[in-house]
Formats: sequence, structure tokens, C-alpha cells
Amino acid sequence: MKILVTSGGTSEAIDSVRSITNHSTGRLGKIITETLLAAGHEVCLITTKRAVKPVAHPNLSIREINNTKDLLLEMKERIQDYQVLIHSMAVSDYTPVYMAGLEEVQASSNLEEFLSRQNHQAKISSTDEVQVLFLKKTPKIISLVKKWKPAIHLIGFKLLVDVSEDYLIEIARKSLIKNQADLIIANDLTQISPNQHRAIFVEKDQLQTVQTKEEIAELLLEKIQAYHS
Repeated sequence: MKILVTSGGTSEAIDSVRSITNHSTGRLGKIITETLLAAGHEVCLITTKRAVKPVAHPNLSIREINNTKDLLLEMKERIQDYQVLIHSMAVSDYTPVYMAGLEEVQASSNLEEFLSRQNHQAKISSTDEVQVLFLKKTPKIISLVKKWKPAIHLIGFKLLVDVSEDYLIEIARKSLIKNQADLIIANDLTQISPNQHRAIFVEKDQLQTVQTKEEIAELLLEKIQAYHS
């Protein structure tokens, strides 16, 4: 089976030396990819430069991206060749538009105007005591997947922080329905550590809980192989 996996975290540039970066290591995506390869599947891993990666394998191709725009273009181009997408990458919800000194912002009567501007210097001046950074929402890439390829099996992830299990499952179910996914893997950051990764597999009529990254990968393999059994 040909499987597309995303992992790591995107980085959105403010200027040539600064960025807003997600701290995801890509370790879960690495373990998932290695598990799929060991089972004989062909995998394309879309990841980031800083993310950990599997060792070279004949059935593995790796594509590196930087930001949400790169990810969107890469996935849109490649998705038609794959039967399953495991979208575990932590994607930035916002990207920088313009950064300006607080005095400049306060002097303006139209804040919307700043969203149409661009910083042209390679490194934005640091002379101002206070800077204001304007951000705009990035596309929700998971919501576009079924438009690009309706028949693909879509597996997404939902990460929240310090919430009740009922609420975590409720939000995962909403994502499942909204994005027409086959499975959403729900996580709470407070239950993730080097030796633990508690996750809830949320499907239309079923819930299953695992406790480690390795168990996530093994159960994912079972689910994927069941799609085409």
C-alpha cells in the first residue's frame, strides 16, 4: 500500500532570522513510518528539517518543507498517488504578515491596513521598545484533503492541553465529521512524555486507547491494513 505521512512542526518566518516555530520533534511520525515500512508498505514522509527521521529504506521517500504554504503545495501535488494519509504534522494556525513598532500602530487609524503590508528588510529593526506582530490564519490543510482526493483514507490528529477526556473526544469527533476523516487520534499534551503517549483512537462507532507511541503505530498499522483487507 502507498501511504503518505506528515510529521514534525512547521516554521513561519517573521523575517530572514526570526520565525514562529512549532516544537514538535517528529518522533511519533518517525515511529509510525518505520512500523509501516517494516510491514512492507511504501511510504512518502513529508517532514521538516529539524524533525527526527527514519533511516534510509528502499520503500521510503522523504520530502522536507518549512511552512504551511510549502506543506499545502507538497500535499496537493502528491496526494493523488497515495491510498492513505496519516497527517500527524503540527501545522501552524497562523503566519506572520507584518511587524511594526507600537507607536506606529497606535498612530494608525486603520489596523486592517497593516494586514496588507509587508516587511521588506531582511532583519526587522529592533530599536522599538515594543513591537506588534500581525498574524493571519493559515489554511486548514486537513479540511482540503477530501476535496483533493475523496477516496483517500484520512487519519488526522487532535492535540489539546489539560482537558477532560470527554471534551477531548468531543473535539476529535467534530474534527472527524468536519474533515470527513476515517480516524482522528486525540492527544492531551499533559499525557505525553518520553516514555508515555496516551492517545484515543476516535472513529465513527468506536473508541480505543493506547499508552505509547509504539502502540499508536501498531494500532494504526492494524487499521490501515483493515481498510484494504
